[in-house]
Amino acid sequence: MTDILGIRDRVAVVIGGTSGIGRTLALGLAEHGAHSVPSGRRTNEIDATASEIEALGRRTLRQAADARNRRSLDALCGAVLAEFGRIDILINAAGYTFKEPTLSVSDEKWSGLLDTNLTGVLRACQAFHDALAASGRGRIINIASLGSFLSFHQVAAYCAAKTAILSLTRSLACEWAEDGISVNAIAPGVFPTEMNGHLVMNTERGQEMLMRTPMRRFGKPEELVGIAVMLASDAASFLTGQCIAVDGGYLASGVNS
Repeated sequence: MTDILGIRDRVAVVIGGTSGIGRTLALGLAEHGAHSVPSGRRTNEIDATASEIEALGRRTLRQAADARNRRSLDALCGAVLAEFGRIDILINAAGYTFKEPTLSVSDEKWSGLLDTNLTGVLRACQAFHDALAASGRGRIINIASLGSFLSFHQVAAYCAAKTAILSLTRSLACEWAEDGISVNAIAPGVFPTEMNGHLVMNTERGQEMLMRTPMRRFGKPEELVGIAVMLASDAASFLTGQCIAVDGGYLASGVNS
């Protein structure tokens, strides 16, 4: 019987795959049999993550790339193709946030965040399009957010970028369906990482988020692996342009007490 959830020996590239959710997904895909290439700007983090992937018995590649630099993404794509001969899966997980009253956010801070969190995703999708189309079962998985649907106090730039990620996901899904590429997104709920932990751990903000989450806890990054594997597999062969929230019920909830 064919394993429609199997991704063994497929080749995955994770932009922003050396920390936080991206790192967990890069390792998770490797645990499920994919060859996994985690990329980011810091070579020491790439090497550490790649070593963990190799310890799982999967192949990888060590090459830095910056979501803000198109040439570096093109170079990464070329290096992966040279090493593996194909690319089946692209995960866009690079990003950052900052908390500041929107009234005082400078043009530079606003445009800098959008350049990484939004335009960086577009750059990567463009850079990897031809390789994913050649795969015959290309998959793009973008990382959205609860902020794609809701406002969160004093993180307007991040929420604007993540809302636009949903629109970009839908647009690429429609345009690239004819190329055999499925484009979907995952919207994590509250998952404390090095990027946002200071905002949610043991803070009033974090307590309010827990109150609004029916499961009454934060997510664990490894709880995102299953949905990423499904979206990367043949089980998602007719699924495109969608965003799946993994949020403990946050978006579904009204009053929780």
